[in-house]
Amino acid sequence: MLGIGILIVLLVIGSPIAFAILLGVVGHVYTLPFNISLVAQRIFSGLDSFSILAIPLFVLAGELMNESGITSRIINFANALVGHLKAGLAHVNIWASVIFAGLSGSAVADTSALGRVFIPTMEKEGYPRSFAAALTAASSVIGPMIPPSIPVIIYALITTGVSVPALFLAGVTPGLFLAVGLSIYVYFFAGHYAPLKAKLSMGERWKAFVDAWIPLFMPVFIVGSILTGIVTPTEAAAFAAAYALLAGMFILKSLKVSDLPRIFIRAMRDSSVILIVIAVVAAANWLLTFSRVPQTVSQMVLEHVSSPWMFLILVNVILLIVGLFLEGIAAMLILLPILHPIAMSLGIDPVHFGIVVIFNLMIGLITPPMGICLFVSNSIANVGIAAISRQIMPLFLVELAVLILITFVPTTVTFLPKLLGY
Repeated sequence: MLGIGILIVLLVIGSPIAFAILLGVVGHVYTLPFNISLVAQRIFSGLDSFSILAIPLFVLAGELMNESGITSRIINFANALVGHLKAGLAHVNIWASVIFAGLSGSAVADTSALGRVFIPTMEKEGYPRSFAAALTAASSVIGPMIPPSIPVIIYALITTGVSVPALFLAGVTPGLFLAVGLSIYVYFFAGHYAPLKAKLSMGERWKAFVDAWIPLFMPVFIVGSILTGIVTPTEAAAFAAAYALLAGMFILKSLKVSDLPRIFIRAMRDSSVILIVIAVVAAANWLLTFSRVPQTVSQMVLEHVSSPWMFLILVNVILLIVGLFLEGIAAMLILLPILHPIAMSLGIDPVHFGIVVIFNLMIGLITPPMGICLFVSNSIANVGIAAISRQIMPLFLVELAVLILITFVPTTVTFLPKLLGY
């Protein structure tokens, strides 16, 4: 109770999640017959994994891609495909996120990179600045679903018996469903903001494709090498970083040696935020296991919930509430050691459950009051969180509809992995 009390108080006063968990762990250890040095050992053990190296490498690959000017090539290609439709630039925003998802694997990176281009451009075409900011944040949820995905790698590290390639494949369909759902919404409800554009000729479309072939090939290269068993996810992340570096310096020639220190520093800073949370949560999970908390909670839940569908509904409600206050990866690290064993005991497909959890928590990135993508989008648009939140509510309902679909129709998630033998 001391550890939980410390954790809750620190979260309420706005302390960083990693330090709140760490001090909660320390408070718990003082009530047990352990030396405090065990906490440091467990923190180190939490990071002593080759698989975790994939996280900073994918972050670095995303930073290199952003700096090399590939974002503009992606936008031009998306514009060539859907820019002529009703609410054309809004469609371009959504489908640029689909393409960019194959490069960064991070919703925050998508919001930051694409928002700097789309928010002012959409405003010039007649879209409200708050709507442009909300759409950019909402479409960025596609980023962690379509591989490569940092949350998927973290999920596989926390749980046992879940294949990273299977989770990668399983995220493709929900990501595309979300893109289609958002496109349908903007077609019917945002078409009045801007006039229709002329359809590009086949020659102009081909030129846009040629300019974008480097970023388009990268996700095929990464995911294909993992699925064929040539490399592990960590090795694929290293190849992705090398690919982005070589493409930016020698093919596009938009990266200079003088740019690299700044890029590497930013990648290390962003990676450290994720890694320190993983480390302290590893210590917390060790203490929870020692105290038999997961087993106790599992037994209590199973006494009252015997249906897999009722459990999935309960999990979705809990995660939607938790996502209001906790960042997705932090929530995953805290809750998965408890929820995953219950799901497995109820016979729920681990790949299906993983994608439902990840998608749910990624929705939390766009829900106030603590949605990180809202803050990133507002830092660019500068229209206020309240204005963006009003515009994002119908987009949130679209994402909620997709969540319900993938929850109650498991084949939408498991079809592709099973088709390819996972």
